[in-house]
Amino acid sequence: MAEFFGSAWFYIIMLVGAAVTYFWRGLGVALAGRIGPSSRLLDWIGCVAYALLAGLIARMIVLPIGPLAEVGLGTRLTSVAVAAAVYLALRRNLLLGVLAGSVTLVLLNWGALQG
Repeated sequence: MAEFFGSAWFYIIMLVGAAVTYFWRGLGVALAGRIGPSSRLLDWIGCVAYALLAGLIARMIVLPIGPLAEVGLGTRLTSVAVAAAVYLALRRNLLLGVLAGSVTLVLLNWGALQG
């Protein structure tokens, strides 16, 4: 593995990755002035962003990897339900909703490990 980091391939891969990333960012900056804040394209981009986020969160709940995979599905679903309830009950306060869900996840998992 140390040979890879010292080889030219490592630097080539890093440069290509940086070029691809900055190309899309530069394209976004170049086109940003041409897209109106209330345009249908911007609405579509927002919908795609929310859909990607929802898909990632759903995957973390249903098919988690790493340490979260050791937590039971019931605990994960209960934490999500508490987070959503707090979020809606407190007039869409995202910070308190996420905090409530996180605390619920930790406490339920800790209780499961204790008992």
